[in-house]
Amino acid sequence: MIGDTMATEKAQQADFAVIATGGKQYVVSKGDVINVELLGDLKEGDKVEFSEVLMQNNTVGTPTVAGAKVTATYLGEAKGPKITIIRYKAKSNRDRKIGHRQHYAKVKIETV
Repeated sequence: MIGDTMATEKAQQADFAVIATGGKQYVVSKGDVINVELLGDLKEGDKVEFSEVLMQNNTVGTPTVAGAKVTATYLGEAKGPKITIIRYKAKSNRDRKIGHRQHYAKVKIETV
């Protein structure tokens, strides 16, 4: 439900777009800093272009908006929260604890 309210707030702003990257969709507007899946070998300050724009302002794409693109600046790599996975099998004296911390690319949206 939190994501729905955030998307509604973004939709009420003047300029926004819905982009798809890394198998996920993000509602963005100018000046937003978001964490997306890793984008490859980039250096801090490089420009990134997202051409898969699903919606821009009130224009809905079929499936993408033709000619639309969102540009962003790569700010570096970020780490998500640590997740602990515990596997347990009853009656066999077997348990295993695994930790995971996802790496993300942090980008700042420049133009929508």
